[in-house]
Amino acid sequence: MRALVSGAVAGALAASALRLLRGRPPGGAVRWERTNHAGATVTLLEGPAYAAGAAAGAAALGAGPAAVVATVAAAGLGALDDLRGDSGSKGLKGHLGALARGEVTTGTVKIAGLAVTGLAAAALVDAQVRRDQPRGGAGRRPGGTPVLDTLVGGAVVAGSANLLNLLDLRPGRALKASVLVGLLTASRRSGAAAGAATGAAVALLPADLAGVAMLGDTGANAAGALLGTAFLQRAGRRGRLVALVVLAGLTLASEKVSFTRVIESTPVLRELDALGRR
Repeated sequence: MRALVSGAVAGALAASALRLLRGRPPGGAVRWERTNHAGATVTLLEGPAYAAGAAAGAAALGAGPAAVVATVAAAGLGALDDLRGDSGSKGLKGHLGALARGEVTTGTVKIAGLAVTGLAAAALVDAQVRRDQPRGGAGRRPGGTPVLDTLVGGAVVAGSANLLNLLDLRPGRALKASVLVGLLTASRRSGAAAGAATGAAVALLPADLAGVAMLGDTGANAAGALLGTAFLQRAGRRGRLVALVVLAGLTLASEKVSFTRVIESTPVLRELDALGRR
C-alpha cells in the first residue's frame, strides 16, 4: 500500500513539476534544450521534474532520509554534467583517462560525488536498520551493520545511478528500466522509496516516449540512486554483493559493447524498448 500511495504522490508531483518548469524554464528554455539521437530537439527539464517528484513522494511516505539524500544529491551532480559538462570525455574510461592527464572533468567530479552520495545513503540506511532492530535481537536484519556492508551498499547506489544513465539513450528506455526495477525492488521495508521511483517514472513516460523530453544525467542519476537505495533497504550482505558484481560487470561491458546494439539485435528486448515510442 505504501508503494502505491508513494507512487501516486510522486507521479502527480513529477508531472506537475514538468509542466511548471516547461512554462518557466530556469535560465530560459534554450539552456535545457538538447538534440536527441533522431536529431529532434528535446528538453532536459524532465530530469529536475523527476527528481523533485520522486524525492517529495519518498519523503511524504516515510522512505527515510537516505532516499531523499540519494535522489537530491545525485540529481545535483547530474545537473552539473548536464549544464556544465564537457562532451570531450565519454564514459568511465574517458573521464579517468582525462584525470590521468591532469584534467578534472565534470564527469570526474560526478563520479566522485556519486561515490560519496552512495556511501552516505548506505550509512543512513544501515543506521535506520540499527535503530529498528530490537535490543538483544540475534537475527541479522536486511542491510546489516558491518562497515563492509555499508561500503558495498554505497558502491551499489553509485553504480545504479551510473548504469541507469547509460540507458538514457533512446526515448523511454531509462524510465522503463526504472519501472521494472522499482516493481522488483518494492517490499514492506523499501515500498515508499521504490514506489516513488516507479510512480515518477510512469508519470513522465509519455513525454519521454513522445521524444519531447528526456531525463538527462539529472533525472537518470536521481532515478538510479533512488532505486539503489530502495534495494539497500531490503537487501542483506549477500544481496548487496551480488548486485555490485552485476553492476560492475555491466558498467565494464558498456565500455566495450553498445547496449543499444545488443537491445536492437535481441527480439524481445527490441520490442520492449520500442513499445510506445513514436
